[in-house]
Amino acid sequence: MIPDAFIERLRDSCEIESIISSYLTLKRRGRTLTGLCPFHSEKTPSFTVYPDSQSFYCFGCQKGGSAFTFIQEIERLDFVEAIKLLAGRVGLELPEEAGDDGSSRLRTRILEANRAAARFFHEQLIGPGGSEAYGYLTGRGLTRKTIRTFGLGYSPDSWDALTNHLTGMGFNKRELIEAGLVREGKKGIYDQFRGRVIFPILDLRGNVIGFGGRAMEDGKGPKYLNTSDTPVFNKSRNLYALQAAKGVKSDALLLAEGYMDVIALHQAGFTNAVATLGTALTPDQARLIARYAKRAVIAYDSDSAGQNAARRALSLFSGLDLTVSVLEIEGAKDPDEYIKKYGAQRFGTLIEGGKSAFVFEIDRLKQKHDLETPDGKTAFLNEFCALMADISGEIARDVYIAQIARELDVGKDRLSAATEAIRKKRQGSRGRKQADSLRPYVQDTRPSEGRRTAVDPKADLSGLAAERGMLALLMQNPDYYGEIQSKLTEKDFADPDHAAIYQALRIKLEEQAAPDLALIGPYLDSRQMGIVSGLLTSGQEVKYYREQAEEFLMAIHRQKTDKSPDELGKMSPQQLKEYINTRRAAKS
Repeated sequence: MIPDAFIERLRDSCEIESIISSYLTLKRRGRTLTGLCPFHSEKTPSFTVYPDSQSFYCFGCQKGGSAFTFIQEIERLDFVEAIKLLAGRVGLELPEEAGDDGSSRLRTRILEANRAAARFFHEQLIGPGGSEAYGYLTGRGLTRKTIRTFGLGYSPDSWDALTNHLTGMGFNKRELIEAGLVREGKKGIYDQFRGRVIFPILDLRGNVIGFGGRAMEDGKGPKYLNTSDTPVFNKSRNLYALQAAKGVKSDALLLAEGYMDVIALHQAGFTNAVATLGTALTPDQARLIARYAKRAVIAYDSDSAGQNAARRALSLFSGLDLTVSVLEIEGAKDPDEYIKKYGAQRFGTLIEGGKSAFVFEIDRLKQKHDLETPDGKTAFLNEFCALMADISGEIARDVYIAQIARELDVGKDRLSAATEAIRKKRQGSRGRKQADSLRPYVQDTRPSEGRRTAVDPKADLSGLAAERGMLALLMQNPDYYGEIQSKLTEKDFADPDHAAIYQALRIKLEEQAAPDLALIGPYLDSRQMGIVSGLLTSGQEVKYYREQAEEFLMAIHRQKTDKSPDELGKMSPQQLKEYINTRRAAKS
């Protein structure tokens, strides 16, 4: 466990505003900062940073926590790894007693095994046994330099060539299975990748986190096989070649469909190309692109499947602060073939003339509806206005509306009014959603005997609300813990997350430490840190007093005697009468 003193020192060296602003754009609003949440798609900023408490909270997806929590979430690291990363950034050396837990050691071993496997695969490719695979790659137009740059390899068509190589280097069975390099069968472990061209997948720090493999023979398993999710790899949260593309002096990322497209684009000079990893674009990948680019250019195949995939990708980009365009690759099936036929210069011109996301969608709607009929035209205009409501820029919205009004001979004012009505309805809905997001954490506030109180004493406070109130009270007034500790244990909490949070607070309070987000972070998971951050946020608006602790305690203990509907249904009339009288007496 990392000592609290070091965590506090690191916390004081890492201003949360500086940490988060290196990943996303923040705008100051008084004493807080806001931005578009990197953890879910949204158009109206609901992600808020609180420098005073060194915390963040998203009113949309309820994620929250400290700077350490943010790094854990954004980089997909555990707590210890997040601490190591931030310590390295600010030049702090971890103390010797900062032990490494089992999960961190396993991650390290997996990365080492992947690196060794990548070397093995590359050696097999350039050796005599890899001539067929090497010929396939050069036949696709790849140069020796490109093959070496991307570390391409070949997995022999053998059950245990890699297994024997890695076990001979000291890696054990569990490490290789967890890495996704081998599988376990009735006769032991065997290679996951066999008889395939290998594409190593790297993370942003240059670690080999997984592999993609293309079959050399049709019919021998799937055409492409990717590493399954492991402790270091999740295909829905990574992008192929992003580690190379993010360093390019360009404000755009070029999104292709597969490994070979990306490699061919890089070889042709378009080194800002990336691709998904055997899946359709995911929300996490869309947000990842928005972190490293201001523009996304979708360069999918020209067939119907590719264009449908482009449309799905556009829907994921729609809530992000990103300009998106779609290439029309006419005369070729994909970017690789286009460049071979027409050259890199013409492909560059194609990129500059790509359709904007809205033009692409408008054209799709035109193809979808018969504009020669009244019903078809009406359906098109309804969907068009809904699409226009997504455009935040008033000028761009006005241009598109004016163009369609002229094309279909309809009143521009009518289209503008319909679009504005949709926008207002959506904004109202978002506002209500944001206002509701913290309601479970905030008690009713009203003046009582000249002071502000957070609970109406006459209210029938629910058990879960009381649990949240107790946790918020302790974070705001840790000195009250001495009066509570003998009356409350984790077992008294009905909600497991609340119980875990109370246990983390109790550990620190009994150590005479402050219930700081950074200090309780090692004990809580992502969801629980979000709850704590929400409570901390609500605590800035609500003042809790000592007298409320007893009210919270009574409500928490009372819920243990409450009966479920099933239990009430099984009671006799006399038992039900006695239960009701007991509940009435408890309220009086």
